[in-house]
Amino acid sequence: MLNLDVKVKNKIKIKTKKIHTNLDAFEIYSIFKNMANSVILDSAKFDSNLGRYSFIGINSFLKIKAYKGQCWINDKKQSQDIFSCLKEIIEEYSIENDTIFPFIAGGIGYFSYDLCRNIENLPETAEEELIIPETYFNFYDNIIIYDNETKEVMLTALGILKSYEEVFNEIQYEIERSSKLIYTEKSIKIKDIFHSNFTKKQYMDTVEKVRDYIRNGDIYITNLTQRFWCHSNAEPYKVYKTLRNINPAPFAAYINLEGFVILSSSPERFLKITNNHVETRPIKGTRPRTGNINEDERNKNELINSEKDKPELLMIVDLERNDLSKVCSPNTVKVTELFKLEEYSTVYHLVSTIEGELKQGKDCIDCIKACFPGGSITGAPKIRSMEIIEELEGIRRNVYTGAIGYIGFDKNIDLNIVIRTILMKDDKAYFGVGGGITWESDKEAEYYETLDKAKALMEALSI
Repeated sequence: MLNLDVKVKNKIKIKTKKIHTNLDAFEIYSIFKNMANSVILDSAKFDSNLGRYSFIGINSFLKIKAYKGQCWINDKKQSQDIFSCLKEIIEEYSIENDTIFPFIAGGIGYFSYDLCRNIENLPETAEEELIIPETYFNFYDNIIIYDNETKEVMLTALGILKSYEEVFNEIQYEIERSSKLIYTEKSIKIKDIFHSNFTKKQYMDTVEKVRDYIRNGDIYITNLTQRFWCHSNAEPYKVYKTLRNINPAPFAAYINLEGFVILSSSPERFLKITNNHVETRPIKGTRPRTGNINEDERNKNELINSEKDKPELLMIVDLERNDLSKVCSPNTVKVTELFKLEEYSTVYHLVSTIEGELKQGKDCIDCIKACFPGGSITGAPKIRSMEIIEELEGIRRNVYTGAIGYIGFDKNIDLNIVIRTILMKDDKAYFGVGGGITWESDKEAEYYETLDKAKALMEALSI
């Protein structure tokens, strides 16, 4: 059994309260941003299918962290691994969700890419330059739900830390006395202040090394990342405020933790589970968006008709169908979208959607473990690709290409792929950008694709 500080002897009762405000989700989060462990899952780019709701977590009563196979709950070391601990927490606080909302109570946090070493037997040769927990989730007494379609706000409470009435009154008071935000930041020319683990030549040479592995039959595709960093004493909240304004994304997040902050503007969903229905949405294929109508139209058509990017996405779709089949009922795993073009402020992407139904006896944690890390940011075959990533990138990815999102006490989850994401710690900012390398890859084009993906992050850090 888990060593928990907070025990639940009776079934949890959740209460909700609707409030009226003209503030949006980020403006509401801004009220509570200085509270310990406050977070927002921020659907800044509204899409009724992808980002209808934003979720704000406040008043954490339980935290779980993991590092190198060890797990702690409220700073007490546990004997089980992170996946076993999460299963027990969900069972301990199990709820029935009879609302229209996909998430009303549970945890918000992240799984870093490096958690993969607890799932697969991988070499450990890359330098661990930046140390944070491999997994970190806070479980909240209160969730503030913002409906991006109707503009309605719903408060939820478990009643663990404070009575329902007391906490509802406190939250409502703070929201009602607050004003809308004004965006005054202006973009400036990006300064040459960013450092990478690769020079341009080194990155292109490494692309050729990946192509050698493909030639020798080791892999079909591998995602190759370069990691940028810069000195920054900017307030993370202000950087994120700028980032969400210039590069809104459906799976964005701002996670303020112990000694570090994660600022994500991810366009990609890793896993969503609602009532045992599973969805994953891999992205493969990128072209720049310039603002020039004719050039952008050419870029869109080139991407839609690409003889490199479409097969690349097909390989990842096949990989993720295989991963889902480990935990889904036979004949339920289906590709429901294959080559969908999606537009973002600086790039265009090709996206596919794969869906399935969890088989009896499998739950959301089993599904995460079976599919992690996402195939779109590893390659195919997955394990060999991860071995090559470890060898060639030289620096551990950390939270980049992991997953951020919620795990509900009703066993619903929604997790992104951690791309277009900045980690700020000790007056430095870090972010990774990469792309899928195939036999058809042009090494210079692959290098410039990483810069296209970095553009919004660099701009936000240069304000």
